[in-house]
Amino acid sequence: MTITHTPQPGTALWVYAHPRRESFNDRLFRDGTEALSEHYRTTTSDLYGQGFDPVLGDRDLGDLAAKPGNIGVLGGEAYTRGELPADVRDEQAKLAAAELLVLQFPLWWYGPPAILKGWFDRVLTSGFAYGDIDEELGVPRRYGDGGLAGRRALIVVTAGEDAGSIGPRGISGDVDSLLFPITHGVLWYVGIDVLDLHVVHDADALDAAGVEREAARLRERLRTVGTEPTRPFRRLRDGDYRTSRALAEDVLPGRTDLGIHLAGG
Repeated sequence: MTITHTPQPGTALWVYAHPRRESFNDRLFRDGTEALSEHYRTTTSDLYGQGFDPVLGDRDLGDLAAKPGNIGVLGGEAYTRGELPADVRDEQAKLAAAELLVLQFPLWWYGPPAILKGWFDRVLTSGFAYGDIDEELGVPRRYGDGGLAGRRALIVVTAGEDAGSIGPRGISGDVDSLLFPITHGVLWYVGIDVLDLHVVHDADALDAAGVEREAARLRERLRTVGTEPTRPFRRLRDGDYRTSRALAEDVLPGRTDLGIHLAGG
């Protein structure tokens, strides 16, 4: 069973994943949370700062730790029984309250730091974020539905490469495609609508003026974040994915790019 958590209007959670104080990311974190607090009651999860342990293990299963079976299913049972560790319960409470989620991280090896991946692993448990079946439609409450539906998310990511290298024809691949596992496979999976990425290119080469420019650009983005449109990902429940959960043959036939998962893509 999945419980749908109603967010508190005007509340935001900023999840930050960078280990260095006085870094460029730290500057964005400080400026960003200050700017966001002008419009939202903002709580933070500074994962490195609070020593969040990203490793999913037996301690996440409560009294079920010795029971054989799928760890995701057992974690859902532990959630239902109220046996999750205190650090996970605290993160879930902050996330359940927030109508806006900001995820900030540097792009390392084409993905987020491991500590953020571990936050997904431990916090987005079955029962809390996903799990049950829509009895009317017979499909899982995922991809546009689920325990965290009704929220919006902004990803703030710094990349060492320029816009060409990490663009649609870049040698490193398009940043939107690289982060599709997060925007679609994590956030949309549990029902969270996703805003366009906020990417800082050439982050390692910024001079003092560049740092000021990017800090100002983020503050300006956050000023209107509450009214931005979200990406129109297709919902599982709307019927475009049939039988095998592959997109139906008659929808954008012949295409295999990730853009097919956007309505009107």
